[in-house]
Amino acid sequence: MGPHPAVAAIRLAVRRVLHDILTDQSRLSRTTGERTGGRITARLARPVGDIPEQTPNEQTPNERTPSPLVLVACSGGADSMALASALAFEAPKLGVRAGGITVDHGLQPGSDLRAEEVVLRLRELGLDPAESITVTVGRDGGPEAAARDARYAALDAALERHGGTAILLGHTRDDQAETVLLGLARGSGIRSLSGMAAVSGADGRYRRPFLQLDRQTARKACLVQALPVWDDPHNADPAYTRSRLRHEGLPALEKALGKGVVEALARTAQLSRDDADALDTWASQAEASVRDATGLLECAKLYALPPAVRRRILRRAAIQAGAPAGSLFARHIEEVDRLITGWRGQGAINLPGKVVAQRQGGRLVIRQG
Repeated sequence: MGPHPAVAAIRLAVRRVLHDILTDQSRLSRTTGERTGGRITARLARPVGDIPEQTPNEQTPNERTPSPLVLVACSGGADSMALASALAFEAPKLGVRAGGITVDHGLQPGSDLRAEEVVLRLRELGLDPAESITVTVGRDGGPEAAARDARYAALDAALERHGGTAILLGHTRDDQAETVLLGLARGSGIRSLSGMAAVSGADGRYRRPFLQLDRQTARKACLVQALPVWDDPHNADPAYTRSRLRHEGLPALEKALGKGVVEALARTAQLSRDDADALDTWASQAEASVRDATGLLECAKLYALPPAVRRRILRRAAIQAGAPAGSLFARHIEEVDRLITGWRGQGAINLPGKVVAQRQGGRLVIRQG
């Protein structure tokens, strides 16, 4: 008899992502081989006289591409514990090394002890390396954003330290729906409504296998495998916006609109992401055509572009000038856009990061003020 359907679902999701990682690594290895004339780059570290005569694509056993290391970010909750168990099961079958990282934010009494317990569970699953990282959470952007920034910085450092290829994150379809609603409540653009990407981060290091699975599937998988889980009290604390949305907002929507709201929001995220990617590509290609010989943006040419494309170019220019992307909101870009579409001699627009946008002689100048 096969595994429980919930266990089979999480394992299949992880298996697919591991296949993607191996495919990406193979593609990268082929590209590297082509650039080095078929010789493995690692050989160049040895003296030329020590390199034996070989055919162009021949590799000695010690020169074969090492097995990739994939880490799982695990808080000890049901989603990430289900993910850790699936990774531990699937990775050896594909020749992938698997490890786990838990981040201690230090925001609750006894968090260090809980982190040690999570590390013990990861090791019991067979994950190696398995470690806890303690971080200091700042205040920028509010408690949730500050904790997220500290967590991702720690995960990035761990991946570099261990020479890993990717980190798996346990975000589910429910998390995706919440993210879309939060973006909608902020009045953000289509990129915000696209939610979390299945692949993100530098070099595609972050992978989210569970975006098509609901939270109950992950919890059921832990239950049938007798995996102990920890429910973070912050997830039920109404002081946090996401917690209120999870326990009050989404249930109210489902009561008013019927079941299927989460699935519909997750589908909206994917459709929005496809549209946002296409518009980003268009804006990237159009940007060079609206700059003059000195690199300044020409207002007349910007005006001729569709608003969605024009505003992407303006946002990119503001970020390049030093405006922090996380602090640059739609209202900022709308004010800059009025310098193009509603020009009446108005003054400069102040943007986050001490960046100033102003119109001068038919050109748009965006620079540090």
